[in-house]
Amino acid sequence: MNTALGTHDIAPGFADPSHESQRVFRGVLDAFAHPGRIVTVADTLVAPEGLCIASATFLLTLADRDTPLWLAPEFERPEVHDFVRFHTGAPIVGGRADAVFALLAHDHALLFDDFAIGTDTYPDRSATLLIEVPVLGVGPARTWRGPGIDGQASVAVAGLDNGFWLDWAANHSLFPCGVDVVFAAGSQLVALPRGIAVEA
Repeated sequence: MNTALGTHDIAPGFADPSHESQRVFRGVLDAFAHPGRIVTVADTLVAPEGLCIASATFLLTLADRDTPLWLAPEFERPEVHDFVRFHTGAPIVGGRADAVFALLAHDHALLFDDFAIGTDTYPDRSATLLIEVPVLGVGPARTWRGPGIDGQASVAVAGLDNGFWLDWAANHSLFPCGVDVVFAAGSQLVALPRGIAVEA
């Protein structure tokens, strides 16, 4: 793969990387601690063409040279490649099984297939899927139950069909193994850890 950066302008990263990345990291932690809670991570960052702000800030904060990233075809763009390589150094890999993070669109087929799910001994050796959706907090709501949720939560994520939720149920059944999911829309994130059960 040619690792030279393109001749187009690379979207700028954080203006204040230390403070902004800490703020986003706290937001991501809050999202995972409270599944279903919509967290606004940034509203000033200029994302590269093809990425929403929330995805860009997530990658700027959590991706690095030790976290291989897999991109769905929708995100296989020079602007995205160069943004990731320049600001994070994260290697972009061609195989799903090699990815620590993956960036996907909500309507991408076979969203869960072939990603690392960890092992019984090392369940943390699994992938986190960052899935861009049209909007959060709008559309058909589903009931989420599990750690971090007081009783149950009604959560709406637009753009997901019933097939996604059937696949999620299969992923949840693998607990403590399985992938984790983060939904991204605009400047907002919602986390769906593998331990959360989702019902219609």
